[in-house]
Amino acid sequence: MSAAENYNTLSIEELKKRLSERDEAIEYRDRVIKALEETISLHKLRRVGASSEKSCAQHELFNEAELAVVAEEGLSQHDEQTADRSAAGKKQPKSAGRKPLPPQLPRIRVEHDVGKSEKQCPCGCTRELIGEEISEQLDIVPAKIQVLVNVRKKYACRQCESGVITAPLPAQPIPKSNASPGLLAHIVTAKYQDALPLHRQATILHRHGIDIPRNTLASWMIKAGKLIQPLLNLLQDKLLAHPIMHCDETTVQVLNEQGKRAQSKSSMWVRVGGPPTQPIRLFHYADSRNGDVASHLLEG
Repeated sequence: MSAAENYNTLSIEELKKRLSERDEAIEYRDRVIKALEETISLHKLRRVGASSEKSCAQHELFNEAELAVVAEEGLSQHDEQTADRSAAGKKQPKSAGRKPLPPQLPRIRVEHDVGKSEKQCPCGCTRELIGEEISEQLDIVPAKIQVLVNVRKKYACRQCESGVITAPLPAQPIPKSNASPGLLAHIVTAKYQDALPLHRQATILHRHGIDIPRNTLASWMIKAGKLIQPLLNLLQDKLLAHPIMHCDETTVQVLNEQGKRAQSKSSMWVRVGGPPTQPIRLFHYADSRNGDVASHLLEG
């Protein structure tokens, strides 16, 4: 039976119902498409947009969670429909229930007991413990901030009073600074791995009663970059020791760069190579994409 003949056999009420269902499906699909488009625009804004956090699409930053939920639901529904069509009647294995929490995480046992009155049975006997019901919840303890107090012992001779000696202070990453190695590692990881800007980190520290200006954090990052230069040299030697290397550059905008307008283009070069199981990725900033930069990076 053709589609036209099939529709001819339907009543007006059934036709209206089908049209209503189709309109709802189209409306839902349009909402999913719009959410996906806004999500893509948000990712483009974060990757290639200006770093001043001012943009015409800044309103999208506040409904990111909602966009992600709608997009994920739409993609999940699309994947299910695609799987149903490709499976041709075959059942797809589904993961049953929630994934277990990693076994290496420490466990803290919190016991919950019934009241004394409930331990008494109506027959007059005392109920005995016969088992336990165990369920797990994931918990996070907020970051612990502490102060390292370096106490250096001082010694002197009471007989001759020839002089006072003091225990030396261990080597510090940044001399005459109150930044410990752990604090520097935390700030570096938050900025470059978790994309948390320094001014937001300064706000978080201020919320804990610690006043460290943003320019101080920026100075620490520059000095920390110089501290890891020996490690970068070793990585570069290992990178150049392998026969294959991938190299590419992408344009970036640097605000408040001396001698250049904020709208001018600079380049971030990346080299990838080394052992396949432990790839090395090195980034290099340059104010241009001239071939001289590539020749320098690929020298040898």
